[in-house]
Amino acid sequence: MTFLQKKIYFVGGKGGVGKSTSSAAFAYLLSQKGRKVLLVSTDPAHNTGDLFHVELDGRVTAVLPGLDILEINSEQESKNYIETVKDNLKGLVKATMINEVHRQIDLAATSPGAEEAALFDRITSIILEEGNHYDSIVFDTAPTGHTLRLLTLPELMGVWMDGLLQRRQKVNDNYNQWMSDGDPIEDPIYEKLQERKRRFMKVREVLLNQGLTEYIFVLNAERLPILETSKAINTLSQHQLNVNTVIVNKLIPDEADGSFMARRRENEQSYKLEIEEVFNKQNRILIPLLEHDISNLDHVQIISEYIEKGVN
Repeated sequence: MTFLQKKIYFVGGKGGVGKSTSSAAFAYLLSQKGRKVLLVSTDPAHNTGDLFHVELDGRVTAVLPGLDILEINSEQESKNYIETVKDNLKGLVKATMINEVHRQIDLAATSPGAEEAALFDRITSIILEEGNHYDSIVFDTAPTGHTLRLLTLPELMGVWMDGLLQRRQKVNDNYNQWMSDGDPIEDPIYEKLQERKRRFMKVREVLLNQGLTEYIFVLNAERLPILETSKAINTLSQHQLNVNTVIVNKLIPDEADGSFMARRRENEQSYKLEIEEVFNKQNRILIPLLEHDISNLDHVQIISEYIEKGVN
């Protein structure tokens, strides 16, 4: 399957490198190739709607033929996630204990990683359910550190779920032995855990399938973005998530004149050589710095043309 025919795309990168613009341009390019595309922004600093001059309200919105957009509010997703957990426990916990259980759940909601878990639950639903309505889904993710935590969650959650299931099974076995003559009992909590484990395993299979999923990082020809992107790619590779494409954005064009731009171009040249060396295993898509802000569909189209040129 070629680069432009994948099902899932994750676009990541350091803040400020042009990640959201690149995501929007890439989703636009796919839609112009005749694919039905969903562009999903998980970055708290949403600006996808601004690029297409549409008001987004947390629901899927059609912006162009073949292109829909969804901006996810991670804070709201976390609240929804917690309420779903509480609803799942109705009827499974004694009425005298429910208030204490809810208190413990609310405390857990403030722990590190809780928001990422809620966000990934939403992404899982998009991939496994809503994905059936689209040829491609492009995820514009938050800055690099957040992206890494998000993409490595399935593996970490899988280990955690295995531990929960083993402990729950042990409780059930002990109960069967002492209270029910060894006959198996129904355990709805155990079934809920099994269901969640199956979902995590299924979405992890999608994320690991290079024929379905592509990971793209956006960077500028500067020291910190190069370092951060290199570390991110190495970290993801340790989780069997391979990044095959990088977009090098905001390169100074040859026609930019003046002594200031000449010095900037000279400074940039050493970083371009470093990018070729550090990312020699990745396809490198080069996009120049434009003379204007990326603020409308015409500008998005210009960026998409550079991306198309870079993948062919």
